[in-house]
Amino acid sequence: MNNGTNLQRIFPTCSRRRLLAASGVLVASKLAGLNGVSADDEPDSVETKTSETKSVNESPEPAYTDSKTLQWRLGLKLRTPVTFTNGLATFPIPMDWPEQSVTVTGREVSGSVTQMQVRDLPGGARQAVIGIARMTANTSLEVLLDYQIEKRDIIAPGLTETLVVPPRILRELRVYMGSSPMIDTTHRQIRALSRELAVASEADTSAWQTVRRIFDRVRQEVTYTEGPIRNASDALNDGKGDCEDMTSLFVALCRNAEIPARMVWIPGHCYPEFYLEQRGGGSDSGHWYPCQAAGSDLFGEMQEDRPILQKGDRFKIPGHRKMVRYIVESFRCDRSGNGDPKIEFIREQVL
Repeated sequence: MNNGTNLQRIFPTCSRRRLLAASGVLVASKLAGLNGVSADDEPDSVETKTSETKSVNESPEPAYTDSKTLQWRLGLKLRTPVTFTNGLATFPIPMDWPEQSVTVTGREVSGSVTQMQVRDLPGGARQAVIGIARMTANTSLEVLLDYQIEKRDIIAPGLTETLVVPPRILRELRVYMGSSPMIDTTHRQIRALSRELAVASEADTSAWQTVRRIFDRVRQEVTYTEGPIRNASDALNDGKGDCEDMTSLFVALCRNAEIPARMVWIPGHCYPEFYLEQRGGGSDSGHWYPCQAAGSDLFGEMQEDRPILQKGDRFKIPGHRKMVRYIVESFRCDRSGNGDPKIEFIREQVL
């Protein structure tokens, strides 16, 4: 017997922003329809910390502060009242980015694990894959991975006049253009607002100011409000949305302006990045710049201690037909008898 469900159905009474932060008990299942899960963007978690004294960056490139060392533990705990076969569990794990360095410092494995591997998914995500050939009734197992994460704040550039929209979109950047799940870039209302913003930008040739105008307009048009997951156009139409909705709208408007943009996912929150190049510098001069669509007014900079889990909003998972916007925890198996295996995914800061 093979059951199918997803995290949204498992926690039907929870706010969708709590799903990824919760390490709840999951019914054994085959994950179906990953698009309905989002970040835990509670209002207090949206307010990013700000330092009293900001560092100065006088170049057009992003700069970084000294790193802070964080210890995180990720993994799973599994108990089953029935025998099952062909068990497969997956969960996202952090990877290196310019503002983040990741080192595995420990691993605890107990029980009948027959496969452990890490795979990189095209677009900016890394996933742990745990295989369990067979697990007998009334047994348990654990897989816990310890990570040391060196995290650096991003300092906004002080010289932005030389930054331009990329004249040619490189192959590796094309995934950050066009539509993605829940980012309906071609929706008529988003297109209409994009045209309005383009007219306003004609008198200002600065690419930085063009993106800033998009940033300000999103925060003007959409009031932060929790609610069910929706398309970017829904947030624009309703005038309300959470950090995920506001980030999606910002990304959609940037892409309409021919500016690559993507979502950045951290525990409990998400925010966008946009990509610009230096005038005359070619494709090697391009950089990603973050901003805070919901919360503190951070543009081109980011002060955030939580680890980056993935960057992007259009992922293809092996074995799944549809593209997803975020890599979530999953578990599936073939069980025999009555009862469901219970799995608890772990994601916690330990130091």
